[in-house]
Amino acid sequence: MRHLPMIKSTLMSMGLILVLMLGITPSFATTAKILSKESASAEESVKATDSFGRETPRGTVQGFMRAITSDDYDLAANYLDGRYLAETQMANRDVVEHLVQTLDSGGRLFPDLQLSDAPEGNLSDNLPREVDKVGEIQLMNERFDILVTRRESDEGVVFWQISGQTLEQLPSKVAQTKTLAEQLNLVRDDMDNHQKQWLEVLAVILLVVAMCLIFYVAVWLLYMISKFLYTNIRKKPYRVTPSVIMPLALIFVAMLLPEVMVRVGVPLTLRSSFGRIKDIVAWGATAWLVLRLLDSVFRRAEANSLKRGRPEQVSILNLLRKIAKVFMVILAIIIIFGNLGFDLTTGIAALGVGGLALAFGAQKTIENLIGSVVVVADRPVHVGDYCKFGTYEGTVIDIGIRSTRIRTLNRTIVTVPNGEFSALQIENFTARDMFWFLHNLFIKRTADLAEVERMIADLQDFLASHSLTNDEWNQAWIKELRQDCYVIEMRAYIPASGAQEFYDKQSQLILQVLKFLENYQVEHALPSQTVVLDDKNRLNQSDS
Repeated sequence: MRHLPMIKSTLMSMGLILVLMLGITPSFATTAKILSKESASAEESVKATDSFGRETPRGTVQGFMRAITSDDYDLAANYLDGRYLAETQMANRDVVEHLVQTLDSGGRLFPDLQLSDAPEGNLSDNLPREVDKVGEIQLMNERFDILVTRRESDEGVVFWQISGQTLEQLPSKVAQTKTLAEQLNLVRDDMDNHQKQWLEVLAVILLVVAMCLIFYVAVWLLYMISKFLYTNIRKKPYRVTPSVIMPLALIFVAMLLPEVMVRVGVPLTLRSSFGRIKDIVAWGATAWLVLRLLDSVFRRAEANSLKRGRPEQVSILNLLRKIAKVFMVILAIIIIFGNLGFDLTTGIAALGVGGLALAFGAQKTIENLIGSVVVVADRPVHVGDYCKFGTYEGTVIDIGIRSTRIRTLNRTIVTVPNGEFSALQIENFTARDMFWFLHNLFIKRTADLAEVERMIADLQDFLASHSLTNDEWNQAWIKELRQDCYVIEMRAYIPASGAQEFYDKQSQLILQVLKFLENYQVEHALPSQTVVLDDKNRLNQSDS
């Protein structure tokens, strides 16, 4: 960030050179004025940088923790409100030591990801603009917030310090509690501070291991009890696998460990170090648990798809499961690196640019993936359905991740990318609940009109009462009047489970209609052609 003014000034200079090359020539005085203005702005930005890294609330808390971890209380005093230090009669080191003792007894600082990393602080916390909350102190009879306040020096440097309001609320005396190592009788009088610190770390590690064992046993017991009750009450198999026991135990440990460490007297500096590791373990365990739950949910969805006869959904569900797991792993990695102190904004921006480049490079592949999801979600066809799309028709034999394969009437296989297949107009013949019976009778015009009228009325009743038709639409009527015949149209619907059954019933119905017409004095009109021979014209042509 400190090099931004220099970069900005360089870009401005390059822009002016480019303007001159294009033929736009401002005066030399104007150019010099712009350059001097940018240079002054850059110098002001460099001067406005705080040497202690207190530009943000997060920087102030992190700098204070580094100072007290290295026992540099003189450096730590720079992170306290200077106005309070000037007014109090205590030495700066004494104020820092008193604050550290209070924090060790019951202080809780927010994790780094909850602290604002913006120079203006957190503007949505319902606090004054120049105040941010970074933690809280909870003692036996008192509880108050740890605040940082925004200040500006005479040189224009903006920085944050631990508020004097917080320092004024510190109790005059803080009960000295024994550390965890002292409570476990691991510390001897002849040990130096370095050895005591390592023993304290060892004691915390033993505490964490003990909590992991206790919670693992507790979660395992809860799992067995819930499994026993579910299988005996619901009379169904328990679908939650034992693989969720360990991540659940780690999540419970991560949730309760900070409070336990405060209760047993672990110093703030050690709690802060273990707190960062705790956050990493918590997010890793959460991702682990979510991955296990995703596997369980998608396995059940795939089993239901196969049970319902929809095998085309299995490949799509498998793809969605992998995508969901990849996104979960990426999210967990980003948050874990954020807890390690890396800049999340840069990582997210890099992922966005990389994802955009990947999307442009694999545009057709992504289009087909989305098309396959649309085909499975909208379900216009299933495997085994007979359909018509575009200029092809046939039976669907596979709906894959990238394409759909269809066997045509010529027994060839047509492979259509799902991106195109989902955009086509698809006619699904298998989804029909009945078939349309539509045929014409051609009766000669020599038939008696009364006979034709009686035949049409009886034919209407014949179609309506026939066992192969239903009540959807039964009709016989004169569709057209030609010079040589009456065109009688027959309409009906035949219930059938498929085309083969329909064609068989249609043949039966047509034969029975023809036998039915034998009872009437009518004749079928057949295509005919009349040839007239004119001998006189032929002779005239031969004479000529």
